[in-house]
Amino acid sequence: MATDGERRVLTLLALASIPFAYVNTLFTQTVSFAADDFARSDSAIGFGAAIVRWGVLIVPPIALVADRVGRRKVLVGAAWGAPVLAALGALAPSYGWLVVSQAVARPLALVINVMILVILTEEMSSESRARSLGFVAITSSVGAGVAVVALPLADVAASGWRLLYVFSLLWLPVAYVLQRNLHETARFARVHDIAGAARVARIAPSRFVIQIVAAFLTSVFIGSASVYLVNYLRDVRNYDALGVSLFTIGTALPAGVGLIIGGRLADRRGRRIAGSASLALGSLLVAASYSASGATMWLAEMLGGICLGIAYPALGVYRGEMFPTAHRGGGAATVTASNLIGGSAGLIVAGQLLDSGWSYGRVMATLAIAPLIVSVIVLVSFPETAHRELEEISPDDGGA
Repeated sequence: MATDGERRVLTLLALASIPFAYVNTLFTQTVSFAADDFARSDSAIGFGAAIVRWGVLIVPPIALVADRVGRRKVLVGAAWGAPVLAALGALAPSYGWLVVSQAVARPLALVINVMILVILTEEMSSESRARSLGFVAITSSVGAGVAVVALPLADVAASGWRLLYVFSLLWLPVAYVLQRNLHETARFARVHDIAGAARVARIAPSRFVIQIVAAFLTSVFIGSASVYLVNYLRDVRNYDALGVSLFTIGTALPAGVGLIIGGRLADRRGRRIAGSASLALGSLLVAASYSASGATMWLAEMLGGICLGIAYPALGVYRGEMFPTAHRGGGAATVTASNLIGGSAGLIVAGQLLDSGWSYGRVMATLAIAPLIVSVIVLVSFPETAHRELEEISPDDGGA
């Protein structure tokens, strides 16, 4: 059973996940419409999305600051900054301006996400970390859902997509609530007060490498499948903005069931098997949806989303658990950066292949090989962390 303090922290983190998800989803949902408005090609969409993802390189340095001054200050600062910078996209005079503005705004949103993961890892009990991560992911769907629901505004006028960027400012009250109510984590306060703790604690190189590789390869497929979904539905299946919105909502909502199942499985039965199996199956189903039409396409995307929902809490919780407290922010942020860079690589490859005449189905089937490799890496190399305290998982933390 969660304590009152854990429930309070979890509620605040769930609230913080909403603006993160909105800003994180914003460019992905609108880039196809913006590219049409500025008369840009599929390759431009891929390169633009890749550049926005490469902005993640600013996330690890910011997270390293969180390892020095605290998680709360960094989270609150990012919660104020991300919506304001995202709103600048509404003023974009060119496609390049839009890309640059979001290459800063989206990484700040990712800082929110990294801090949520770090605080959740440090504050939740060993029996509820994955389940709590799944709950936060479900709540974050509110932010992503608002972006999707508002998407039909993009068809109101050629520049209707700009309205979605203005809506970013609606999330500023969340920053105010966090500033007033969120406290620093007890684990950070303890380690921060120990002289030389950061020098004593060490990140295991093997753990660091396998996390980076797994994050990179997973996003090679997931990033491309998410960004090009809108384009695929519009160009191949002739969906309008409302149709895209209905498809996205209709196939994504069931993923919430996967998040609940995945969190419970990961905390009760363990992370490795649940995470690896669901990642492989989910990737294959999503890839198959790009070669299908009608009800089959909807069903494949829906079932794939449920499976990937199961995988998320089971594998996502590793990003916080595998690092000592003194370096948890920097470690989790670097893995997140690898994830986004992998997505950038996938987007560039997918864009080039599509422009050279490959079908969407062939492109996605090829890229899906990457998460299948990750499933094997998880089974072979990831430790089982369920039911273990953080100090047991990262012994140097306890030594510090």
